[in-house]
Amino acid sequence: MEQPASGTAIPEFAQVMGHPRPLWMLFMTEFWERFAFYGMRWALVLYIVAQFYSGDASGEAPASELYGAYLALVYAAAIFGGYVADKLIGYQRSILLGAVFMAAGLFLIMVPSEQWLKLGLATVIVGNGLFKPIISTMVGKLYATGDERRDSGFTIFYMGINMGAFIAPILTGWLAEKVFGSDGMPAYKVVFIAAGIGMVFSLLWFWFGRAQLKGIGAAPTEAPGLGRVLMVAVGAVVAIPVYYFLLTIDAGVLNWILIALFVAPAVMLLVEGIREGSVQRDMVIAMLIIFGFNVLFWMFFEQAGSSFNFLAQNIVERDLGGWVFPVGWFQSVNSIAIITLAPVLAWLWVKMGSANPSIPRKFGLGLIFNGLAFLLLMLALSGMVDPQTLKIPFWTLFMVYVIQSVGELCLSPIGLSMTTKLAPAKLTGLAMGGWFLSIAIGNNLSGIFASSVSGEGGMTVESAHAGYTFGFWALLGAGVLLFLIAPLIQKLMHGVK
Repeated sequence: MEQPASGTAIPEFAQVMGHPRPLWMLFMTEFWERFAFYGMRWALVLYIVAQFYSGDASGEAPASELYGAYLALVYAAAIFGGYVADKLIGYQRSILLGAVFMAAGLFLIMVPSEQWLKLGLATVIVGNGLFKPIISTMVGKLYATGDERRDSGFTIFYMGINMGAFIAPILTGWLAEKVFGSDGMPAYKVVFIAAGIGMVFSLLWFWFGRAQLKGIGAAPTEAPGLGRVLMVAVGAVVAIPVYYFLLTIDAGVLNWILIALFVAPAVMLLVEGIREGSVQRDMVIAMLIIFGFNVLFWMFFEQAGSSFNFLAQNIVERDLGGWVFPVGWFQSVNSIAIITLAPVLAWLWVKMGSANPSIPRKFGLGLIFNGLAFLLLMLALSGMVDPQTLKIPFWTLFMVYVIQSVGELCLSPIGLSMTTKLAPAKLTGLAMGGWFLSIAIGNNLSGIFASSVSGEGGMTVESAHAGYTFGFWALLGAGVLLFLIAPLIQKLMHGVK
């Protein structure tokens, strides 16, 4: 048998389209999980305003803050999933248990009560922590060290993510606005039901397909029974009120908590880097600098799930010759752009050869493209507003998602890889936690920023223009700064590419 990176034997798998058969089972498991996640993403802030504020625009700010907090805690919870899977119950059981909690949480959200909404979100957060970081790791365990198909396998898996993210908003948006509701009064409950059903499909797909893994990710040999699973399940239930509480506190306070959680591993990484010598110390410093810029990227990128939805609903002209484009369908543009442009950028990086931008400069490009998306909104809101309808053209928001996707492709795919290369070998897992926490801080700030864009009275052309103008200058300034200091960061990286 061949050996994976961990040194344990890989079973002989049947091959399907040149890859181990379990890859396709994991592909569909992740497809349905992403269907569930993105199926309700577009609707959450709009539902909160419609259900708990009677449609009054004053609900936009608190809805945006809750969305940002939810997304932040989803990423923060991922830090604990690896430990549970590695040390306690194994990868397969972690995925199954996480899927159960996520499905339960999605069904709880449809209960028309603010308390049940937050309870449902807290339950989804707990489940996501057990599920999301583990299933990606399982893909890597299907291939031996040095297997040339490994990167291709992850690319296929990544397509599963984007296919789920593409189809979900289209289906749930159509059900909510065209089948069970209307454009003026969407049936948001149907969105959460559909997302919950998608998560059940993910659970069942993995439950019946896990035998294909032939023991990979099975329970630890010292704990084959269900005792530890029950213990982790009880711990997850106990964690739900904690996340519920964190969803109820002020977003600014939550941000300080997240920063404190980030500072602890950052200090530990720096201490370990200093202990290992000047080269490792420099590499840790470079990594932490990149983490800081990563916060800023996600702060503005994640307007897609909050303020951009209010923009689409109220300020974008969605009437396309008598047919109204559903708000949720904008969420699918990112996935279309990723699927279309990812091969183009991959080819471009190879074609550039020695001129291929360094890691810091790719991050800088990510920030600048994100900023260009806000520049387009800035121009649209200042010079393209229809005087009769007070709305901006449909194509502007559509292209915003496309331009942001280019920025995402410059930055996101290399983040995890960079972290594993720059972190001290003993603390790679801790460094990954720092990466996820930097995203979490950015996501929470995205809710705070979206809240300021809406203000107390709801989003207007003027408030959107002022907010997105700030977004443009902040991203452009950060991107240019990163370009300027890239040689210094590259020097700190000591040849890591």
